[in-house]
Amino acid sequence: MTMKAKRPRSRTIALVFLALIGAAMPLSAGAQSTSLPDSKTWDGLKGDVFGQKPIEDAGGLVTIEAPKRAEDAAIVPVDLHFKTDAATGRIKAVTLIVDENPAPVAAVFKFGPDAGVTHLATRLRVNAYSYVRAIAETEDGKLHMTQAFVKASGGCSAPAMKNQDEALASLGKMKLRVFTSKTPGNEPMTRATEMQLMIRHPNNSGLQMDQVTRYYIPAHFIQGLTVTQGDRLIMSMEGGISISEDPNFRFEFDARPGEDVKVEAADTEGKKFQDEWPLESSSL
Repeated sequence: MTMKAKRPRSRTIALVFLALIGAAMPLSAGAQSTSLPDSKTWDGLKGDVFGQKPIEDAGGLVTIEAPKRAEDAAIVPVDLHFKTDAATGRIKAVTLIVDENPAPVAAVFKFGPDAGVTHLATRLRVNAYSYVRAIAETEDGKLHMTQAFVKASGGCSAPAMKNQDEALASLGKMKLRVFTSKTPGNEPMTRATEMQLMIRHPNNSGLQMDQVTRYYIPAHFIQGLTVTQGDRLIMSMEGGISISEDPNFRFEFDARPGEDVKVEAADTEGKKFQDEWPLESSSL
C-alpha cells in the first residue's frame, strides 16, 4: 500500500515539474526576443524610401558608430566613416534612418564630387529601441547599408534644453571650429583633418510639450543645409525632426588653403541663415 501511494505522488510531482518547465520556456523565449533587434519595421520602410532598388551590405565602404545604450535619447552621437572603392567609385550620398522614430528618415547628406569627405558625425534623437542605419549611394548607383542597434527611448518628445525665448534669441547663430592635424615632423598637412559646425536652433520635433502651457510645441527645424568652400560643394543636407537640438556636424574633407568656407541653412519657417569663415593655410 505504501509503494502504491508513493507512485501517484511522484508521478504528480513529475507532471507538475514538466508543466512548470513548459510554462517557463515560452516566457524565457519571449524575454529573449525583446532584447534582440527587430527588422520588421525596416522591411516595411525600405520600399517607401528606396523603392525596389536593391540594398547591399556596406562591406566596409561605410561604417557606423553609435552607443549601444544612449546616455541621453535626445542627443545620441552617430559617427560615419567612408571609404572609396575603385569598383564602386566614391560615396556621393548617405541617408540616415532611425527605424522606430515617428519620421524615420533623419537626414540625407550629399557630397561634392571632389570634396573627399571621409568622416561625418552628428547627433540624433532616438524615440525607441531601434536600428540606426546608414545607406550609402556610390557613383555606380548602388546602395550599401550598415547599421547599429541603439537602446534609447523618448528622444523625440524629450523637453528642450533651453526655453523657447532663449532659443529664439540665438536662432541661426553658427560657429565653425577647425581641428588641425600635423605630420610626424610637426609640419601642417595640406588638408583640414576635421571641422565642426554648430548651429543654434531648437530643432523642435513637434512632439515636445511646453512645460508651462502644456501644449505641444510646433515642429520647427533646420531642413536644408549647404557647406561650400570657394565655388565647390563640400556637402548638403536635407534634415528632419530626428536631428538633435542645436544641430552639430563634424566632418573631414579635402580642404584648400586660402578659400573661405561658407554655410547656408534654412528652416521650416522659411528663415535663412548664413555665415562665412576664412580658411588660412596655418589652420590646415
